[in-house]
Amino acid sequence: MYYKQYGDTDMKVSAIGMGCMRYDDADVKAGNFEKCAEVTLYAHEKGINYFDTAPFYCDDKSEIITGIALSQLPRDSYYVSSKTNMGTVGGKATEGDYRKRLETTLTRLKVDYLDFYHLWCVLSLDSFSKQCDALYGFFEKAKADGLIRNIVFSSHMQGNELEDAVNSDLFKGMLIGYNALNYRFRQTGIEAAYKKGMGVVVMNPLGGGLIPSNPDTFRYLAEGTDLTVPQAALNFVASHKEITITLAGCTTKAHIDDACKAVENLAERPASEIYKEYENKGVALNNLCTGCAYCKHCPKDIDIPKFMDAYNEKLLGNNLHDRLKYHWQIPASMAAECISCGKCETLCTQHLPIIERLAEIAG
Repeated sequence: MYYKQYGDTDMKVSAIGMGCMRYDDADVKAGNFEKCAEVTLYAHEKGINYFDTAPFYCDDKSEIITGIALSQLPRDSYYVSSKTNMGTVGGKATEGDYRKRLETTLTRLKVDYLDFYHLWCVLSLDSFSKQCDALYGFFEKAKADGLIRNIVFSSHMQGNELEDAVNSDLFKGMLIGYNALNYRFRQTGIEAAYKKGMGVVVMNPLGGGLIPSNPDTFRYLAEGTDLTVPQAALNFVASHKEITITLAGCTTKAHIDDACKAVENLAERPASEIYKEYENKGVALNNLCTGCAYCKHCPKDIDIPKFMDAYNEKLLGNNLHDRLKYHWQIPASMAAECISCGKCETLCTQHLPIIERLAEIAG
Protein backbone atom coordinates (compact mmCIF):
# COMPACT_ATOMS: atom_id res chain seq x y z
CA MET A 1 0.00 0.00 0.00
CA TYR A 2 1.14 3.53 -0.80
CA TYR A 3 0.95 5.98 2.13
CA LYS A 4 0.75 9.76 2.27
CA GLN A 5 1.11 12.40 4.95
CA TYR A 6 -2.24 13.81 6.10
CA GLY A 7 -1.74 17.54 5.68
CA ASP A 8 0.62 19.04 8.25
CA THR A 9 -0.10 16.31 10.82
CA ASP A 10 2.21 13.41 11.68
CA MET A 11 -0.33 10.85 10.44
CA LYS A 12 0.62 8.47 7.63
CA VAL A 13 -2.57 7.36 5.87
CA SER A 14 -3.19 4.90 3.06
CA ALA A 15 -3.66 6.48 -0.36
CA ILE A 16 -6.81 4.37 -0.64
CA GLY A 17 -9.34 4.64 2.17
CA MET A 18 -12.39 2.44 2.60
CA GLY A 19 -15.73 4.18 2.24
CA CYS A 20 -18.03 2.21 4.54
CA MET A 21 -21.33 2.97 2.84
CA ARG A 22 -21.30 0.06 0.38
CA TYR A 23 -21.69 -2.98 2.61
CA ASP A 24 -23.68 -5.70 0.85
CA ASP A 25 -27.33 -4.63 0.98
CA ALA A 26 -28.72 -8.16 1.31
CA ASP A 27 -26.38 -8.97 4.19
CA VAL A 28 -27.18 -5.70 5.94
CA LYS A 29 -30.92 -6.36 5.70
CA ALA A 30 -30.41 -9.96 6.89
CA GLY A 31 -28.37 -8.82 9.87
CA ASN A 32 -25.20 -10.58 8.66
CA PHE A 33 -23.01 -7.88 10.15
CA GLU A 34 -20.04 -10.11 10.91
CA LYS A 35 -19.92 -11.14 7.24
CA CYS A 36 -19.91 -7.50 6.16
CA ALA A 37 -17.17 -6.73 8.69
CA GLU A 38 -14.92 -9.31 7.01
CA VAL A 39 -14.50 -6.89 4.08
CA THR A 40 -13.27 -4.15 6.43
CA LEU A 41 -10.85 -6.54 8.11
CA TYR A 42 -9.57 -7.63 4.71
CA ALA A 43 -9.03 -3.99 3.73
CA HIS A 44 -6.91 -3.50 6.85
CA GLU A 45 -4.97 -6.67 6.03
CA LYS A 46 -4.19 -5.20 2.60
CA GLY A 47 -2.77 -2.05 4.18
CA ILE A 48 -5.77 0.29 4.18
CA ASN A 49 -5.79 2.21 7.45
CA TYR A 50 -8.44 4.90 6.88
CA PHE A 51 -12.13 4.05 7.28
CA ASP A 52 -14.91 6.54 6.60
CA THR A 53 -18.45 6.06 7.86
CA ALA A 54 -21.45 8.11 8.99
CA PRO A 55 -24.87 7.85 10.61
CA PHE A 56 -27.60 6.55 8.26
CA TYR A 57 -25.23 4.75 5.87
CA CYS A 58 -26.41 1.20 5.05
CA ASP A 59 -29.80 1.55 6.75
CA ASP A 60 -28.02 3.19 9.70
CA LYS A 61 -25.92 0.05 10.24
CA SER A 62 -22.57 1.15 8.78
CA GLU A 63 -21.12 2.45 12.05
CA ILE A 64 -22.15 -0.75 13.80
CA ILE A 65 -20.59 -3.01 11.15
CA THR A 66 -17.43 -0.93 10.98
CA GLY A 67 -17.17 -1.07 14.77
CA ILE A 68 -17.39 -4.86 14.76
CA ALA A 69 -14.35 -4.94 12.47
CA LEU A 70 -12.28 -2.19 14.07
CA SER A 71 -12.78 -3.60 17.58
CA GLN A 72 -10.69 -6.59 16.47
CA LEU A 73 -7.73 -4.39 15.53
CA PRO A 74 -5.12 -2.44 17.53
CA ARG A 75 -6.39 1.11 17.95
CA ASP A 76 -3.15 2.62 16.71
CA SER A 77 -3.33 0.67 13.43
CA TYR A 78 -6.17 2.61 11.81
CA TYR A 79 -7.90 5.97 11.51
CA VAL A 80 -11.68 6.29 11.56
CA SER A 81 -13.94 9.18 10.60
CA SER A 82 -17.63 9.91 10.96
CA LYS A 83 -19.91 12.88 10.41
CA THR A 84 -22.65 15.11 11.77
CA ASN A 85 -24.57 18.23 10.80
CA MET A 86 -27.72 20.13 11.70
CA GLY A 87 -29.81 17.44 10.00
CA THR A 88 -28.49 14.38 11.83
CA VAL A 89 -30.34 15.25 15.02
CA GLY A 90 -33.21 17.34 13.66
CA GLY A 91 -35.59 19.82 15.24
CA LYS A 92 -34.29 22.46 17.61
CA ALA A 93 -31.26 20.45 18.63
CA THR A 94 -29.12 21.51 21.57
CA GLU A 95 -25.42 21.03 22.08
CA GLY A 96 -26.35 18.15 24.36
CA ASP A 97 -28.22 16.48 21.51
CA TYR A 98 -25.15 16.64 19.27
CA ARG A 99 -23.04 15.30 22.11
CA LYS A 100 -25.39 12.31 22.42
CA ARG A 101 -25.17 11.74 18.67
CA LEU A 102 -21.38 11.71 18.89
CA GLU A 103 -21.46 9.35 21.88
CA THR A 104 -23.75 7.02 19.92
CA THR A 105 -21.25 7.01 17.05
CA LEU A 106 -18.39 6.21 19.44
CA THR A 107 -20.36 3.40 21.03
CA ARG A 108 -21.25 1.89 17.68
CA LEU A 109 -17.68 2.10 16.45
CA LYS A 110 -16.38 0.72 19.78
CA VAL A 111 -13.79 3.49 20.11
CA ASP A 112 -13.04 6.17 22.68
CA TYR A 113 -12.38 8.85 20.10
CA LEU A 114 -12.70 9.63 16.39
CA ASP A 115 -9.60 10.56 14.45
CA PHE A 116 -11.70 12.80 12.19
CA TYR A 117 -15.18 14.27 12.68
CA HIS A 118 -16.80 15.98 9.71
CA LEU A 119 -19.15 18.91 9.51
CA TRP A 120 -21.22 17.01 7.01
CA CYS A 121 -22.63 17.72 3.55
CA VAL A 122 -21.97 21.42 3.16
CA LEU A 123 -23.54 22.38 -0.19
CA SER A 124 -22.91 26.13 -0.29
CA LEU A 125 -21.01 28.93 1.44
CA ASP A 126 -24.23 30.04 3.09
CA SER A 127 -24.71 26.54 4.49
CA PHE A 128 -21.07 26.48 5.55
CA SER A 129 -21.46 29.69 7.54
CA LYS A 130 -24.71 28.63 9.19
CA GLN A 131 -23.40 25.20 10.14
CA CYS A 132 -20.16 26.61 11.50
CA ASP A 133 -22.06 29.15 13.58
CA ALA A 134 -24.33 26.44 14.98
CA LEU A 135 -21.88 23.58 15.51
CA TYR A 136 -18.25 24.64 15.55
CA GLY A 137 -18.31 25.40 19.27
CA PHE A 138 -19.61 21.87 19.90
CA PHE A 139 -16.78 20.42 17.78
CA GLU A 140 -14.20 22.39 19.77
CA LYS A 141 -15.56 21.16 23.11
CA ALA A 142 -15.66 17.57 21.87
CA LYS A 143 -12.05 17.89 20.80
CA ALA A 144 -11.06 19.43 24.15
CA ASP A 145 -12.74 16.47 25.87
CA GLY A 146 -10.72 14.02 23.79
CA LEU A 147 -13.67 12.63 21.84
CA ILE A 148 -12.32 13.75 18.47
CA ARG A 149 -8.80 14.44 17.29
CA ASN A 150 -9.33 16.50 14.12
CA ILE A 151 -12.17 18.79 13.03
CA VAL A 152 -12.82 18.47 9.29
CA PHE A 153 -15.64 19.21 6.86
CA SER A 154 -17.39 17.41 4.01
CA SER A 155 -18.51 19.47 1.02
CA HIS A 156 -19.89 19.50 -2.51
CA MET A 157 -19.05 23.14 -3.14
CA GLN A 158 -17.27 24.29 -6.27
CA GLY A 159 -13.61 25.30 -6.25
CA ASN A 160 -13.97 29.02 -5.61
CA GLU A 161 -16.38 28.41 -2.73
CA LEU A 162 -14.10 25.72 -1.33
CA GLU A 163 -11.29 28.28 -1.31
CA ASP A 164 -13.35 30.56 0.95
CA ALA A 165 -14.13 27.65 3.28
CA VAL A 166 -10.46 26.66 3.38
CA ASN A 167 -9.45 30.23 4.17
CA SER A 168 -11.63 30.21 7.30
CA ASP A 169 -8.68 28.36 8.91
CA LEU A 170 -11.10 26.35 11.06
CA PHE A 171 -10.44 22.83 9.74
CA LYS A 172 -7.58 20.33 9.49
CA GLY A 173 -8.94 18.75 6.33
CA MET A 174 -11.85 18.32 3.97
CA LEU A 175 -13.78 15.57 2.20
CA ILE A 176 -15.00 16.40 -1.30
CA GLY A 177 -16.53 14.73 -4.32
CA TYR A 178 -13.86 14.63 -7.01
CA ASN A 179 -13.31 12.50 -10.12
CA ALA A 180 -12.48 12.54 -13.83
CA LEU A 181 -15.90 14.07 -14.51
CA ASN A 182 -15.89 17.11 -12.26
CA TYR A 183 -12.23 17.89 -11.53
CA ARG A 184 -12.38 21.22 -13.36
CA PHE A 185 -14.96 22.46 -10.85
CA ARG A 186 -12.96 21.60 -7.74
CA GLN A 187 -9.31 22.10 -8.69
CA THR A 188 -8.77 25.53 -7.11
CA GLY A 189 -10.27 24.27 -3.86
CA ILE A 190 -7.94 21.31 -3.46
CA GLU A 191 -4.91 23.40 -4.37
CA ALA A 192 -5.86 25.99 -1.74
CA ALA A 193 -6.32 23.28 0.91
CA TYR A 194 -2.96 21.70 0.11
CA LYS A 195 -1.18 25.03 0.42
CA LYS A 196 -2.84 25.53 3.81
CA GLY A 197 -1.48 22.21 5.05
CA MET A 198 -4.89 20.52 5.10
CA GLY A 199 -5.58 16.90 4.32
CA VAL A 200 -7.80 16.32 1.27
CA VAL A 201 -9.95 13.19 1.15
CA VAL A 202 -11.93 12.35 -1.98
CA MET A 203 -15.28 10.57 -2.18
CA ASN A 204 -17.09 9.46 -5.32
CA PRO A 205 -13.91 8.92 -7.39
CA LEU A 206 -15.84 6.70 -9.84
CA GLY A 207 -18.52 9.29 -10.55
CA GLY A 208 -21.31 7.42 -8.79
CA GLY A 209 -20.60 4.31 -10.89
CA LEU A 210 -20.89 6.25 -14.14
CA ILE A 211 -17.24 5.68 -15.06
CA PRO A 212 -17.12 1.87 -14.68
CA SER A 213 -20.51 1.48 -16.36
CA ASN A 214 -19.21 3.28 -19.49
CA PRO A 215 -15.73 1.77 -19.97
CA ASP A 216 -15.45 2.65 -23.67
CA THR A 217 -16.12 6.32 -23.00
CA PHE A 218 -13.52 6.45 -20.26
CA ARG A 219 -10.94 4.19 -21.87
CA TYR A 220 -8.59 7.16 -22.18
CA LEU A 221 -8.00 7.04 -18.41
CA ALA A 222 -6.32 3.63 -18.71
CA GLU A 223 -4.21 4.33 -21.80
CA GLY A 224 -0.60 3.22 -21.37
CA THR A 225 -1.32 1.27 -18.17
CA ASP A 226 -2.26 -2.28 -17.19
CA LEU A 227 -5.21 -0.98 -15.16
CA THR A 228 -8.90 -1.47 -15.76
CA VAL A 229 -10.99 1.66 -16.30
CA PRO A 230 -12.26 1.71 -12.67
CA GLN A 231 -8.72 1.20 -11.38
CA ALA A 232 -7.45 3.94 -13.66
CA ALA A 233 -10.15 6.29 -12.39
CA LEU A 234 -8.99 5.68 -8.82
CA ASN A 235 -5.38 6.16 -9.89
CA PHE A 236 -6.30 9.43 -11.63
CA VAL A 237 -7.48 10.87 -8.31
CA ALA A 238 -4.84 9.30 -6.05
CA SER A 239 -1.98 10.52 -8.27
CA HIS A 240 -2.74 14.14 -7.38
CA LYS A 241 -0.03 15.36 -5.02
CA GLU A 242 -2.63 17.56 -3.34
CA ILE A 243 -5.03 14.68 -2.58
CA THR A 244 -4.29 12.63 0.51
CA ILE A 245 -6.84 9.80 0.45
CA THR A 246 -9.08 8.41 -2.28
CA LEU A 247 -12.10 6.64 -0.81
CA ALA A 248 -13.27 3.45 -2.49
CA GLY A 249 -16.72 2.17 -1.60
CA CYS A 250 -16.18 -1.58 -1.27
CA THR A 251 -18.75 -4.36 -1.03
CA THR A 252 -16.50 -7.36 -1.62
CA LYS A 253 -12.89 -8.40 -1.09
CA ALA A 254 -12.45 -8.23 -4.86
CA HIS A 255 -13.31 -4.52 -4.70
CA ILE A 256 -10.56 -4.10 -2.11
CA ASP A 257 -8.07 -5.86 -4.38
CA ASP A 258 -9.05 -3.62 -7.30
CA ALA A 259 -8.62 -0.48 -5.21
CA CYS A 260 -5.22 -1.55 -3.91
CA LYS A 261 -4.07 -2.43 -7.43
CA ALA A 262 -4.94 1.11 -8.50
CA VAL A 263 -2.23 2.64 -6.30
CA GLU A 264 0.56 0.12 -6.75
CA ASN A 265 3.68 2.06 -7.75
CA LEU A 266 1.68 5.29 -7.54
CA ALA A 267 3.39 8.30 -9.11
CA GLU A 268 2.26 11.56 -7.51
CA ARG A 269 2.13 14.68 -9.66
CA PRO A 270 1.04 18.28 -9.05
CA ALA A 271 -2.58 18.86 -10.01
CA SER A 272 -1.51 21.48 -12.54
CA GLU A 273 0.32 18.82 -14.56
CA ILE A 274 -2.67 16.49 -14.47
CA TYR A 275 -5.06 19.23 -15.54
CA LYS A 276 -2.82 20.09 -18.47
CA GLU A 277 -2.64 16.46 -19.60
CA TYR A 278 -6.38 15.89 -19.45
CA GLU A 279 -7.57 19.28 -20.66
CA ASN A 280 -8.54 17.95 -24.08
CA LYS A 281 -9.78 14.57 -22.93
CA GLY A 282 -13.44 14.04 -22.06
CA VAL A 283 -14.13 17.76 -22.14
CA ALA A 284 -17.91 17.40 -22.54
CA LEU A 285 -18.16 14.88 -19.72
CA ASN A 286 -18.26 17.49 -16.97
CA ASN A 287 -21.97 17.90 -17.69
CA LEU A 288 -22.76 14.32 -16.71
CA CYS A 289 -24.75 13.71 -13.54
CA THR A 290 -22.66 11.71 -11.07
CA GLY A 291 -25.73 10.18 -9.42
CA CYS A 292 -25.29 11.47 -5.88
CA ALA A 293 -29.14 11.72 -5.60
CA TYR A 294 -29.09 14.75 -3.31
CA CYS A 295 -31.72 16.24 -5.67
CA LYS A 296 -34.28 13.57 -4.74
CA HIS A 297 -36.61 15.89 -2.82
CA CYS A 298 -39.02 16.93 -5.54
CA PRO A 299 -42.39 18.28 -4.26
CA LYS A 300 -44.04 16.65 -7.29
CA ASP A 301 -42.35 13.31 -6.59
CA ILE A 302 -40.44 13.33 -9.89
CA ASP A 303 -37.64 10.80 -9.54
CA ILE A 304 -35.03 13.28 -10.69
CA PRO A 305 -31.94 11.05 -10.34
CA LYS A 306 -33.45 8.58 -12.82
CA PHE A 307 -34.24 11.32 -15.32
CA MET A 308 -30.72 12.74 -14.97
CA ASP A 309 -29.31 9.25 -15.46
CA ALA A 310 -31.28 9.02 -18.70
CA TYR A 311 -30.00 12.43 -19.77
CA ASN A 312 -26.47 11.10 -19.27
CA GLU A 313 -27.25 8.60 -22.01
CA LYS A 314 -27.95 11.47 -24.39
CA LEU A 315 -24.63 13.11 -23.50
CA LEU A 316 -22.90 9.80 -24.12
CA GLY A 317 -24.52 9.54 -27.57
CA ASN A 318 -27.25 7.07 -26.64
CA ASN A 319 -31.07 7.18 -26.55
CA LEU A 320 -32.34 8.71 -23.33
CA HIS A 321 -35.94 7.63 -23.99
CA ASP A 322 -34.89 4.00 -24.30
CA ARG A 323 -33.16 4.34 -20.95
CA LEU A 324 -36.33 5.68 -19.35
CA LYS A 325 -38.64 3.16 -20.98
CA TYR A 326 -36.66 -0.08 -20.76
CA HIS A 327 -34.34 0.45 -17.82
CA TRP A 328 -36.24 2.69 -15.41
CA GLN A 329 -39.72 1.92 -16.80
CA ILE A 330 -41.01 5.43 -16.24
CA PRO A 331 -42.74 7.66 -18.82
CA ALA A 332 -40.91 10.69 -20.17
CA SER A 333 -44.14 12.64 -19.74
CA MET A 334 -43.64 12.60 -15.97
CA ALA A 335 -40.86 15.17 -16.44
CA ALA A 336 -43.54 17.64 -17.55
CA GLU A 337 -44.87 17.73 -13.98
CA CYS A 338 -41.91 19.90 -12.99
CA ILE A 339 -43.10 23.21 -11.50
CA SER A 340 -39.67 24.88 -11.77
CA CYS A 341 -39.48 25.47 -8.04
CA GLY A 342 -35.69 25.15 -8.19
CA LYS A 343 -35.31 22.97 -5.11
CA CYS A 344 -33.47 20.25 -7.03
CA GLU A 345 -31.02 22.71 -8.54
CA THR A 346 -30.30 24.19 -5.12
CA LEU A 347 -29.46 20.71 -3.84
CA CYS A 348 -27.49 19.60 -6.90
CA THR A 349 -23.84 19.15 -5.96
CA GLN A 350 -22.78 19.88 -9.55
CA HIS A 351 -25.16 22.80 -10.17
CA LEU A 352 -26.62 21.13 -13.26
CA PRO A 353 -29.54 22.75 -15.18
CA ILE A 354 -32.05 20.13 -14.02
CA ILE A 355 -35.17 22.14 -14.81
CA GLU A 356 -33.99 22.76 -18.36
CA ARG A 357 -33.19 19.07 -18.82
CA LEU A 358 -36.56 17.93 -17.50
CA ALA A 359 -38.29 20.26 -19.95
CA GLU A 360 -36.18 18.84 -22.80
CA ILE A 361 -37.02 15.27 -21.80
CA ALA A 362 -40.74 16.07 -21.58
CA GLY A 363 -40.51 17.44 -25.10
